[in-house]
Amino acid sequence: MSISRYASGGEQVMRWLELLAALMLVILFAIGVYDLGLQMYKLLATGSYTDPNAVISVIDTVLLLLIIVEVFQTVVASSRGEPVVQIVINAALIAIARKVISYRPSEFPTLEDAFIASSAYAVLLVVLLAAFWIVRQDGPNPLTR
Repeated sequence: MSISRYASGGEQVMRWLELLAALMLVILFAIGVYDLGLQMYKLLATGSYTDPNAVISVIDTVLLLLIIVEVFQTVVASSRGEPVVQIVINAALIAIARKVISYRPSEFPTLEDAFIASSAYAVLLVVLLAAFWIVRQDGPNPLTR
């Protein structure tokens, strides 16, 4: 019994589990698209498509679906042995954009808490944009090739 035989078996199990995780993400995405359709129908049927909070709720759902797509792409790229840094940064940018778009200071107990949250979002956004710019630069970059 060699260690490489056990490692090979473990790699096979991991590939199957990655496939299962990807399938679960596809199912979550399908459920999310169905939910989005219901939200859109409700907006149109009730006439609340002029309500900014209702529209932001729909945008929030769309961005959540985009995050699911990015996580799916991360799982697939990882299982193929491809670099995932760029995909992860894209997902993080979508996630922080989702937080910024749906940000409501009134949801925080104090004005100080709202300010701390908005400052944290701003710092995260700047760092992620810098990371996005770095990995998108032309030239040899082992993180994106």
